[in-house]
Amino acid sequence: MYHSKISGLGFYVPSNVVTNDDLSKIMDTNDAWIQERTGIRERRHIEKGKDTTTTMAVKAAQIAIERSGIAKEDIDFIVFATLSPDYYFPGPGVLVQRDLGLRTIGALDVRNQCSGFVYALSVADQYIKTGMYKNVLVIGSEVQSSGLDMTTRGRGVSVIFGDGAGAAILSREEDLSKGILSTHLHSEGIHAEELVLTAPGMGGRWVNDILADNNPDDESYFPHMNGQFVFKNAVVRFAEVINEALEANNLTVADIDMLIPHQANLRISQYIQNKFKLNDNQVHNNVQKYGNTTAASIPIALTEAWEQGKIKSGDTVVLAAFGSGFTWASAIIKW
Repeated sequence: MYHSKISGLGFYVPSNVVTNDDLSKIMDTNDAWIQERTGIRERRHIEKGKDTTTTMAVKAAQIAIERSGIAKEDIDFIVFATLSPDYYFPGPGVLVQRDLGLRTIGALDVRNQCSGFVYALSVADQYIKTGMYKNVLVIGSEVQSSGLDMTTRGRGVSVIFGDGAGAAILSREEDLSKGILSTHLHSEGIHAEELVLTAPGMGGRWVNDILADNNPDDESYFPHMNGQFVFKNAVVRFAEVINEALEANNLTVADIDMLIPHQANLRISQYIQNKFKLNDNQVHNNVQKYGNTTAASIPIALTEAWEQGKIKSGDTVVLAAFGSGFTWASAIIKW
């Protein structure tokens, strides 16, 4: 039995900055309204034809590989988390394998939205723990901007989301006091339709239906979110899954050196920070400048915190996420 450690981290965000004031020019909103509800000041949107979910993932992965000190030929497997693949099929995992010029290793796609990266990390961790693989590339990457209703009708959702990618190399660690100590995964599908994109989907309205109806008022292919309901559930599940991770490892809140929460909404993160009585040096938030990048948010924030020297050898790092599904997850890492 082995542990898995994060040996390399990288992230990439598009250069195109979209401020709240920029959004106020195309929909009925303003900077104060957005910041009061979400804490977000700006986000990044791709320039069409320049970046995709896959190309951003490749850029993030290249940085992570270089920092890990391994050769790309040493990567044994890819786990890719996203809700915004370049194609309906195949998934982006194989596209990354191709574009990085990797050998014919396996590639797995994870569709768990905001908790996707932690789910992907857990999958990779199990492969390494059992000895099947030595180095696994784990990615979270999203292009949200192309699929949002960028009008007043869709402002409740569209002001929240941004584009970006983060990546990690998980490597075998023989010292069982280090690396990923545990992961904890949950779902509650009874609430699936509270945060959902229903079309195109084989279970309802497929592409042929949308084209045939040609209905300009059809909102089924835009994301729908019951914001208050999601918020109320998120703060409960965040707290539960963080406590679950601590208890599983006989740790307490006092042992947390860094909490990286999914960057859904600054108000959620602040609620959790206050609940656990953590100071500003123990929590890293960047939703203010990147928005909610869904599966990419935790690896982007984790990489940024590490780059800024907020995470050091020996630190206890907690990752926690909640999102569509409803799915939620946590991981606890000894750095």
